[in-house]
Amino acid sequence: MKILRFAPLVVKCVARYRGRSLLTVGGVATAMFLFYSVQAVCQGVNEATQATSRDTRLVVYRQDRYCPYSSNLPQDYASRIAAVEGVKTVVPVKVVVNNCRTSLDVVTFRGVPVDAVEKGAFSHMTFVSGSVEDWKRRSDAALLGNRLAARRGLKVGDRVDLAGLTVYVAGIFHSPEAQDQAAAYGRLDFVQRASDNKVGIVTQFDVTVADPDQMGRVAKAIDAEFRDAAEPTATRPEKTFVARAASDIVEIVGFARWLGWACVAGVFTLVFNAIVLSVQDRVRDHAIMQTLGYSEGLIVKLIVGESLTLSVSGALIGLVVAAAVTSWANLSFSVEGLSIHASASVGTVGLGLALSLLTGAVAGLVPAWQASRRDIAACFRAA
Repeated sequence: MKILRFAPLVVKCVARYRGRSLLTVGGVATAMFLFYSVQAVCQGVNEATQATSRDTRLVVYRQDRYCPYSSNLPQDYASRIAAVEGVKTVVPVKVVVNNCRTSLDVVTFRGVPVDAVEKGAFSHMTFVSGSVEDWKRRSDAALLGNRLAARRGLKVGDRVDLAGLTVYVAGIFHSPEAQDQAAAYGRLDFVQRASDNKVGIVTQFDVTVADPDQMGRVAKAIDAEFRDAAEPTATRPEKTFVARAASDIVEIVGFARWLGWACVAGVFTLVFNAIVLSVQDRVRDHAIMQTLGYSEGLIVKLIVGESLTLSVSGALIGLVVAAAVTSWANLSFSVEGLSIHASASVGTVGLGLALSLLTGAVAGLVPAWQASRRDIAACFRAA
């Protein structure tokens, strides 16, 4: 493109006021860092709480109980739940957590029966190291989500204390399910004895239904089965269950979305202010350029190009640093044994760059138009 021939001139204009340009780029980078971080948390909340047509899992919990410590259900409920029409598989789960409150470093330990393997409990997992077979050989073995293993610096063969249980790391897996990535899976009988010695008591049942469209009917049928029991149940789709438990986090994240857009407004203000000051300082330069034959349109393009350079440079720095920090930190919010992970996608980087391009272009248009419309003689007198 013809305008690219003037790219060195745009770079010189930016470098001419080095201190101002560096401050502007730094401000844009900081704003975009915050924007990416907020979007990462928002996306993590959406993944953990928004139901899709592919969801088939229900969580059966003790009625009117919230923290895993207070939800106690007889393990023999499993056979009665399995008899409900529409239920495909039932897996009793004992949940042990080191902290029931909202925290950034909660370990969720889940005990499941050995036969859960045959029921497909781990079929969606991809093992990074170790295997399910190694897990089945030892009663104290555990399978760790990749986020948990990375956060604690663990590898297969290590012995470690997790949520008060000393276990042998038999495998590390990656899972598309948000609730698996920061969890550890042990054998149900071992977890029951090692945690509170309540053999035959579990925290919840993970139920898979045959038809996603029948989840509501199946949930009502399960609760009806135990309505008059000593331990009544409350059955919800897994993501509804997560959304209820993490309602406070969901509300905070909803407010944080406004922070993300405020960051975009901050980018616009910073770039606009920098370009206005730059144009005011170069009134005489623009007059000379017009005298030498630079068209009004070319001057507009050069000033907008300067604005875009500042905006995109800062955005690239902020987004790359934010992506690196988010990936390295494995940031997770946990509440009541449930996890929400900050996990922005490549699309978030693309959105940030697109917004920086848009704000850079818009922020440069007004001062560029004003500079191109000035009378040449008046510019020399003003200078």
